[in-house]
Amino acid sequence: MSKLKSKISKFPQTPGVYVFYGKKREIIYIGKATKLKSRVSSYFRFPTDANLRITNRPIEAMIHEVVDIKTLETDSVLEALILESNLIKKYQPKYNALGKDDKSFSYFVITKEKFPRVMTFRETDLRYKNVIPSLSRDLKKKILDSSTPSRQGRYSAQNDISISKIFGPYTSKKQMEIALKIIRKIFPFHSNKQQTEKGCLDFQIGSCPGPYAGAITAEDYKKNIRGIRMILEGKKKKLVKKMEREMKASSKKYEYEKAGELRNKVFALKHIRDVALITNEQPHPNLPLRKGKGDLEKIFRIEAYDISNISGQHATGSMVVFNNSEPDKSQYRKFKIKTVQGADDIGMMREVLLRRFKNDWPQPDLIFLDGGKGHVNMGTKILRELGFTMPLVAVAKGKSRKNLNFQFSIFPAMSGSRQGGDNQFSMTQFSNEIKNILNDKKLVKRIMDEAHRFALRYHRKLRKNNLLA
Repeated sequence: MSKLKSKISKFPQTPGVYVFYGKKREIIYIGKATKLKSRVSSYFRFPTDANLRITNRPIEAMIHEVVDIKTLETDSVLEALILESNLIKKYQPKYNALGKDDKSFSYFVITKEKFPRVMTFRETDLRYKNVIPSLSRDLKKKILDSSTPSRQGRYSAQNDISISKIFGPYTSKKQMEIALKIIRKIFPFHSNKQQTEKGCLDFQIGSCPGPYAGAITAEDYKKNIRGIRMILEGKKKKLVKKMEREMKASSKKYEYEKAGELRNKVFALKHIRDVALITNEQPHPNLPLRKGKGDLEKIFRIEAYDISNISGQHATGSMVVFNNSEPDKSQYRKFKIKTVQGADDIGMMREVLLRRFKNDWPQPDLIFLDGGKGHVNMGTKILRELGFTMPLVAVAKGKSRKNLNFQFSIFPAMSGSRQGGDNQFSMTQFSNEIKNILNDKKLVKRIMDEAHRFALRYHRKLRKNNLLA
């Protein structure tokens, strides 16, 4: 372990892919990182807990098997995402399959039609009866073997899709959609099923090049699709060289407009802006941006946690995510409590937080816990042990669930803050974003009610399944 930690300390803080090797020098896990050194070291900095190591997800029990680690640097997070997928497909490490929490893998597909489209599908969605014949033999067998008769042929509205090429598997459909938006800015394509650009917003804003409107030739459209294919195949450098040759050839022919377009694409490929894909692995991440009215504004990520159980039975935990004041349900996570017996709300919340921060998920800017002083003390201790310093607030809603009482975590960075009694607090060291959120009691209540609803929903599901069993 000491040799591994010494090796990790020399890893670069760049995007890339890391590969874990087992005792027989076999690849047992492949992952991507925004910053390789920070991401890989995070696997080895958590408190040792035998119960958690045995009962948590396989990815967490894997660490003691690792005897060597290698890294592959990439120019961007986007390329790390693609390289990770290609390597997983090639080597099929056992812990990549075991560590996906029963969630379906996803794929990029390029359709087989006059002007191909690029789409994303979950593996379960590829079980359309009329799509299966166009897939490769191996993938077709895998999908059919995992299908049930009741699920095959669903979503009949899309049964006429034919696929010419498929890329994957990927573990996050959300990140795939972000990646596709980035790629589409460089290589636009037609995405609608309808073979027309009439009333097409994508065409109006430039995301669709307008093949059916005659705004792009069939040859140039195919070049865009080939460019996307090469990116998804991990051949960006080869693509850049190819386009640079085409640019020089166009310039020699005095086709300056075409050469200029190629120059812009080459520049975009070399300077891919994939900030939205950054997983925020550092305590103080660069926040992703989104367009506001006229300006760019930061997305402020709020995570809220709640526990639901009856005397410790069928205990569940929830994590809900709000970007600024809006819920992002694609980021919600639920937890079945595994290591705590009896009615120990703080112990259950501790397990949820430990499990959450062992995952490569975007880092929150503010954390809400349903609870009081005991919860905030526990949460503060965990964050300190793991090296994080984001603000943590415990919210006690009172008997009527209307009066909000706050308890704060106090980190060294916030040493100028003073914590008072219920609803009496000094926020001099908090950012304006946090101050505004905490002063908006209706928003805080909405966030906490959503966390409560999500935990209770999962608790009821487990209880129902137990009764049926």
